[in-house]
Amino acid sequence: MKSPKFWWKLLCIPLGLYVLLAGLLVPLKPGILGIDNYNAEVGGEFNVNVIGYNSNYDSAKKLRAYLRIDSSYVISHKGVKASSANDLNVSFQIPQYLPTQDSFASASIILDSEVDGPSVLPGIIHIVQNEIDQQLGNDLWSSAKFTLEPVVKGFKFPYRNILHETVRNTFFHVAIWFAMFFLLILSLFNSIQYLRLRSYELDINASSYAEVAILFGLIGIATGSIWAKYAWGAFWIADVKLNMSAVALLIYVAYLILRASIQDIDSRARLSAAYNIFAFVAMIPLIFVIPRMTDSLHPGNGGNPALGGEDLDNRLRMVFYPAIILWSIIGFWLSSLNIRIKNIAEKLIAKK
Repeated sequence: MKSPKFWWKLLCIPLGLYVLLAGLLVPLKPGILGIDNYNAEVGGEFNVNVIGYNSNYDSAKKLRAYLRIDSSYVISHKGVKASSANDLNVSFQIPQYLPTQDSFASASIILDSEVDGPSVLPGIIHIVQNEIDQQLGNDLWSSAKFTLEPVVKGFKFPYRNILHETVRNTFFHVAIWFAMFFLLILSLFNSIQYLRLRSYELDINASSYAEVAILFGLIGIATGSIWAKYAWGAFWIADVKLNMSAVALLIYVAYLILRASIQDIDSRARLSAAYNIFAFVAMIPLIFVIPRMTDSLHPGNGGNPALGGEDLDNRLRMVFYPAIILWSIIGFWLSSLNIRIKNIAEKLIAKK
């Protein structure tokens, strides 16, 4: 029995179900959503209410809390009491001096239990000191390493501060842009081949792939803007990565305008092929080089890592990579339909 000719189209069904169900239904690991007190002073007691996310504070038998400065110096909690699964009151006795020569220090709060494992809210607490004695501060703050509970077992996505549930947009915003680059490469290849062979079919292929790629680019901009609104508080900010991506997309929109403005078939195919090559070459520094030369809030640029570590751990990769395959197949499928429509339209025009 022969396999279906277009088996790759059928692959979209299980892939789509897997990406949607796993991407949207797998829970996040426990984390710290926020606290109600950000300012502390040396030599006094510091009380803070912690709001957890997917936590089980009231079920933990060994619940511990720490304040940590510079990933080296820590103090343990004085008291800890859970009022519900996601509500916790913690008290610390702040030493008389900080282990720094500054008048203030930013401390991270760390929670740890045998039920949830460790969770961190980095650099959130501002500790002020009026007198400085770093040597004594080094003695008062423990510099010894402390042991955290093992990572909680089970298939859960990482909890990332600021991102929270929006980390799931990785399967859509990021994966769609990967598919867009795949389509642009196919468009570039067909444009190069057209300049070599002067086959009108290659021009149709190049334009069809580029049109679907631009559609994916617009979807990527839209999903990214929604993500930015949640994470950064605005749909669009003056960020170099965002601005350069918009410029690159506008260059490709100009490709469509160029094709629509030229009536002669040969001239249109020749000029648009040359412009398509220019657009792809221009896109590389705009998206992959310039953003890395300056600071950027967008992951993957300006020292802000992406696609590594906790931002994309192995559990996220198990959905992210299939999502890239899914959107790439959908993009190729839409492009093939676009090619067929254009070929049919050309045949109808030729019959007139």
